[in-house]
Amino acid sequence: MSQMPQQAALSKCPSCEEPLESGDRFCGACGYDLSVVPARPVDEPTLTMTGVPPQTPWPSAAHPGPAAPPPPTAPPTVGSAGVAAPGAVPSGHAAAQRPADGPSTGVPAHPGAPDPHGAASAPHAPAPGTSAPGAPPAAPPAHPAPPVPAGAPPQPASAPTGPQSAPSTGVRFDRPAQPEVPAPQQPAQADDYTLQAPDPRVAADAAEAPAQGGSPGSAVCVACRAGRVDDDGYCENCGHAQPRERDHMEQECGPLAAVSDRGLRHHRNEDAFAVGTTTLPDGAPVSVAVVCDGVSSATRPDEASLAASRAANASLVDALPRGTHPQQAMHEAILAASEAVNALADEQPAEAREHAPQQNAPACTIVGAVVTAGLLVVGWVGDSRAYWIPVDRSAPPARLTEDDSWAAQMVAAGLMGEAEAYADHRAHAITGWLGADAYELEPHTAAFKPDRPGVVVVCTDGLWNYAESADEMAEAVPVDAAARPLHAARVLVGHALDGGGHDNVTVALVPFPAVPQGAGSA
Repeated sequence: MSQMPQQAALSKCPSCEEPLESGDRFCGACGYDLSVVPARPVDEPTLTMTGVPPQTPWPSAAHPGPAAPPPPTAPPTVGSAGVAAPGAVPSGHAAAQRPADGPSTGVPAHPGAPDPHGAASAPHAPAPGTSAPGAPPAAPPAHPAPPVPAGAPPQPASAPTGPQSAPSTGVRFDRPAQPEVPAPQQPAQADDYTLQAPDPRVAADAAEAPAQGGSPGSAVCVACRAGRVDDDGYCENCGHAQPRERDHMEQECGPLAAVSDRGLRHHRNEDAFAVGTTTLPDGAPVSVAVVCDGVSSATRPDEASLAASRAANASLVDALPRGTHPQQAMHEAILAASEAVNALADEQPAEAREHAPQQNAPACTIVGAVVTAGLLVVGWVGDSRAYWIPVDRSAPPARLTEDDSWAAQMVAAGLMGEAEAYADHRAHAITGWLGADAYELEPHTAAFKPDRPGVVVVCTDGLWNYAESADEMAEAVPVDAAARPLHAARVLVGHALDGGGHDNVTVALVPFPAVPQGAGSA
């Protein structure tokens, strides 16, 4: 029965370094095929050069006899007649793994067996030019090999002799020997993989594409760096999927900032955000942040969140300079976002609309914040949230929104405690959202007048799942969030990813009170 090749255990993708889970066969970020990653080569142990390796048995006699003596500590010496001195190592695999100290010849299989070539055995006196037992080894002969007696069969070739050097402590047998080649021409080992050099023509085309309004097909693959990326987002050379633009997004707009990330479990980012600044009719600065979370069970949730965030932000930036009250402007912005999401349902094919006009329509949640010099307004539909975190951490933080969810309804009706309700598997079932199949749109808005500076955290459930209460969120927010909002937003996204990153993560930080355009993190 054929079996699938065993893939190497990896903790992160070798192409884009995305963290991997046990059993993953493809990278969720770039689509890298993990089954093509070679397994780590088996590293054989280092074998000693000063004796017989433990795993090699000492040659035994062909017939029962006394046990063979242990291997000697001194290297054997060979006489001119090709006779091994007492204590010499028998020939065979073990001897082949030892460096030759001189010309080698055959050795009788048994200490008492006659030499097939008539040579003297160990009990006889050593031949001239050889070392006696216990004597120090003699100097190597001047000639590479001693004369061979007439009539003797040809002897195996021996290693060339030369000046004696200190014995090595070990030798590696875990990879084949390579011929001695100058360094610039040394061939790569079997486990060395060279990356194909990028095509300069492709690189030049990619550099010119932005200036000429090039298409995605002009980009160079991030994996092989040699192929063009087609309109579907895959490399024409190696076939790897390319990271999507929305997998990780960051934006800093004056004093506020936002960060969105795909997370570690989802194949795409279905969150979206929009941030901006404007002024009131009297010239006072206003900061605006909108965060939307696509409903995964609906069709095209990523398009729904993007359309809603852009429509709401545009509505706020347009209404506030005309003197519309911030709370009324927020209400109108949510209605504008709802219309934008409903319009996506009308783009479905006529056949689909005829059979199911109101089913599985694009949908998302929304939460937004408007911050002026003395007023804070939030608006929402769904389970995305807004938190108030004061700069002075001795003051209490607060959650500014109430979820449109099953758990929130159970708590409001007094049927369950908050801990019990949010532990239920139905806790995140939302009861309000933007979309053509929403039961009834009821935008929620609330206005606050904080008496101290702070920062407003506007986020999706991908973040607050890991910091649900206001105290937990305040602990996760850096103390300098009001002065460095982009840095703080990155820290909060990292907090969610470290906690598991089971959902898309999006957060916007808006300092209160609003500061003029240009202030914020450096």
